[in-house]
Amino acid sequence: MSYDVIIIGGGFAGMSAALQLARARRPILMIDAGLPRNRFAEASHGFLGQDGAAPAAIMREALRQLSAYPTVDFVHGHAAAARGELDRFEVEMEDGAVHAARRLILATGVADTLPDIPGLAERWGVSVMHCPYCHGYEVRDRRIGVLANHPMAAHQALMLPDWGPTTFFTQGLMEIDADLAAKLAGRGVQAETTPIVAVLGEGQEIAAVRLADGRVAPLEAIFTAPKTAPASPLAEQLGCAFEDGMTGPHVKLETGQQTTLPGVYSAGDVASPMHNATLASAAGVMAGIGAHQSLIF
Repeated sequence: MSYDVIIIGGGFAGMSAALQLARARRPILMIDAGLPRNRFAEASHGFLGQDGAAPAAIMREALRQLSAYPTVDFVHGHAAAARGELDRFEVEMEDGAVHAARRLILATGVADTLPDIPGLAERWGVSVMHCPYCHGYEVRDRRIGVLANHPMAAHQALMLPDWGPTTFFTQGLMEIDADLAAKLAGRGVQAETTPIVAVLGEGQEIAAVRLADGRVAPLEAIFTAPKTAPASPLAEQLGCAFEDGMTGPHVKLETGQQTTLPGVYSAGDVASPMHNATLASAAGVMAGIGAHQSLIF
């Protein structure tokens, strides 16, 4: 069977795109491998109407609602390759099955690479986090550390005192000039230039960090931005252009969430320098609408 649109990725962006197309009564296929980026987080926060809900629970309800539309098909599996051009795209699954469509929507997400510090990756999504708006309230009034790992780390350090006492760990990657020192001091942020070499605590909780000079500093939460890269090679295989973001490359977009390849749309973290559930869902809506209207006009 040939579909009007194949959506690859069943997270917030992909499901939101699929819902618009389902309601437009278009035959669509959603392909999802079941490995969302937010699988490490117990709850999604700041998402209107879903604050505090588990991401998996949100997606189960979204899947239930989407399944009520008769023009939607689902495939659980890994999309290994994509090829083609406008009106003639093919997606090849890992098991060799091939699906065809007139349009593609890539909502394939990104993969995270955290700094190579013992104890950090094991706590990702629980006590090591990336977004103050998503997780800051849950660690309010605790001792918070910001780990320099990207150009906006100092900006993040200046934000976090609104949630709790903050220490900015430069990790030897950032110089603190007089202007930045004054801003940090004005916000009550302590600056620490000795790098963290280990994260300490029971289970996934943080009790302290060990510094390179042997000191142990009490700490209860760490914010840092991982390096990101597309979790799937499909956009690159198709020839979509990329551009650099704060944490890594993302798919370059034109009007209506279309990539630089006609007929291919993209949404969510793979197509944005800002990673947030609400933004991903909104981008998915736009991608679904963009793909639908391209089939008409």
